[in-house]
Amino acid sequence: MKWLKFRIETTEEAEDILISDLYDCGLEGAQIEDKQPLSALDKERMFVDILPDVQPDDGRAYLSFFVEAPADETKKKVLTEETLAKIKEVLDDNSAFFDIGTGNVEVSETEDIDWINNWKQYFHQFYVDDILVIPSWETAAEEDRDRMILHIDPGTAFGTGMHETTQLCIRQLRKHVDSSTTLLDVGTGSGILGILSLMFGAKRVTGTDLDECAIAAVADNLEQNHVDKNDFDLIIGNVIGDEEVCDRVLESNAGSRFDIVSANILADVLVPLTPVVVRFIKKNGVFITSGIIEGKEDLVADTMKANGFDVVDISAQGEWRSVTGIYKG
Repeated sequence: MKWLKFRIETTEEAEDILISDLYDCGLEGAQIEDKQPLSALDKERMFVDILPDVQPDDGRAYLSFFVEAPADETKKKVLTEETLAKIKEVLDDNSAFFDIGTGNVEVSETEDIDWINNWKQYFHQFYVDDILVIPSWETAAEEDRDRMILHIDPGTAFGTGMHETTQLCIRQLRKHVDSSTTLLDVGTGSGILGILSLMFGAKRVTGTDLDECAIAAVADNLEQNHVDKNDFDLIIGNVIGDEEVCDRVLESNAGSRFDIVSANILADVLVPLTPVVVRFIKKNGVFITSGIIEGKEDLVADTMKANGFDVVDISAQGEWRSVTGIYKG
């Protein structure tokens, strides 16, 4: 299927009212491009390895709308002209009340893309030491049947385990997990670290995440790996600053502190997270962190030391670092 794309150059001031008025004209699903700075909440919800490089805000905004393109060229031309007329009318009506910018409209044609599944072409099975990580749509080779195999389908919102930061965490977990381990995984995403910990023999896992998409992703991956869903509690919310979420985390472990806390997050989030982890971790418990770009490992290590941890390991893979500490209270 092909689509006609109408891209309107306007201003941040006008984008909301234009979207509303164009919606009333039958143009739905606006794609917005602007340079508005990330809010504190935006940054809080972005548990990613590197924050995006946002350019200075110049007040401009671009609104894109997609309309199904008829196969017949004549009908396509008529639809284009009708849609442009609707857009011009909305722009003209609002120009007396708002700065709508240039109001320039670009028209292009694009192929239909399965955005939900298109990324799968880039994700194939790989190894983390002797562990085979394999997507749900691939099959393990005969020679890999005796390996530990993690079946993973990250969905659209989370990682696959291919990133160096996740692999650094996996290696640390393998060192410290045993049959009595209770684990808290902050920012669990698709549940990779928690599920592997259960496969390593951990007794119980609690994962937290800000994104409700984690619920389906974790459930699917538990099922794929035949891991008992009752051994993995998932809590949606932020342990930094939300007392109710903190209480639920401890309740998930019968009110007890955890043997291990893992967090594969940005260094700038690990710093405020570390004093919170003290509330959740047992004395002599292990705090495994990753997602730390080269050059920020000392910041994380110093924060650990200031909060009662002995730093016992700083590992590297590529430009990424993992810092592990033992809580001494």
